[in-house]
Amino acid sequence: MGFNCGIIGLPNVGKSTIFNALSGAGAHMANYPFCTIEPNKGIVPVPDKRLQEIAQLLHRQNPIQTRIEFIDVAGLVKGASKGEGLGNKFLGHIRSVDALVHVVRCFFNEDVVHVSGEVDPVSDVEVINTELILADIEVLERAREKLLKLIRSGDKEAKHSIETIERIIAHLNQGQMLKTLELDREEEAVVAELGLITNKPVLYLANIDEKNSPEKELAALSDYAAGENSEFMYIIGNLEEEISELPDEEKMEFLGAMGLEESGLDRLISKAYKLLGLITYYTAATELQAWTLKEGTHAHVAAGKIHTDFERGFIRAEVFNYNDLVQYKTEHAVKEHGLVRSEGKEYVIREGDIVKYLFNV
Repeated sequence: MGFNCGIIGLPNVGKSTIFNALSGAGAHMANYPFCTIEPNKGIVPVPDKRLQEIAQLLHRQNPIQTRIEFIDVAGLVKGASKGEGLGNKFLGHIRSVDALVHVVRCFFNEDVVHVSGEVDPVSDVEVINTELILADIEVLERAREKLLKLIRSGDKEAKHSIETIERIIAHLNQGQMLKTLELDREEEAVVAELGLITNKPVLYLANIDEKNSPEKELAALSDYAAGENSEFMYIIGNLEEEISELPDEEKMEFLGAMGLEESGLDRLISKAYKLLGLITYYTAATELQAWTLKEGTHAHVAAGKIHTDFERGFIRAEVFNYNDLVQYKTEHAVKEHGLVRSEGKEYVIREGDIVKYLFNV
């Protein structure tokens, strides 16, 4: 799987409920902390209305959606960075993901234990973020010790790296996430080698219930997210889990009755997709398939993600766009209007491109 999001939060905030609704994977749920010990993983189709439209216009059967992986990590608690609640193990799972979906409890239910005794979304977020900051500081301090040894042995390049690390430690010690610190390209290269958690993009996901609309709590969490340039949305976790279990036709009827075009989970998947800076493009040489790419990916690299032979023997890419296909209705008409282009290795794949790769191994 190319891209993934880790679902994190305090215990008993609804992470597994939301994961179940996303993936249908049936993660175990219980009303006590650390129910999830090993992370649950689910590969989820990315909602894409264009795919069916392209399939109809190009007369392709059974189009294949692109997917993104969600990983349900066990609840973190205060002291996790020092090993509380198996925190070191859980933090290790987080280091490997591309982005974080931070589930925050905004529902009031006396039957579900709250680890700190009361619902306070911003306070809960700060508990988790403090642990992430402390965990990163520990990694940085270990890296600094290694660099100091290299400097003593005469390594000049190590000096720049240690200056970057000390600057980052100072920022984290102010209680700020690393992603709020502006870095130049060389500093980003240093960070990339360390696998720091606080540099990952974050979506704060408020889990609410059907009965109460906690407007004050939602506003506070939204403001907090905006302050660190993170994303924010809310979802009714229990309701979304019920919707996800319905057959597709009943699901659409249910959403239509509620005046909705898409489920909260579809919005969550789309937001996570955008959070990672991803685009969707399509190949339709034989079967129609959607693919996930980082924005800015060149054509030969994109080809290699389908098969290494495509990149190794890349000749050119024949490209047209979804918008042109919708306008002119057939691939032949798109060609007649001069909108099918031959592109080389350095062409940057764009959102909605439909591509045929020509290669020779």
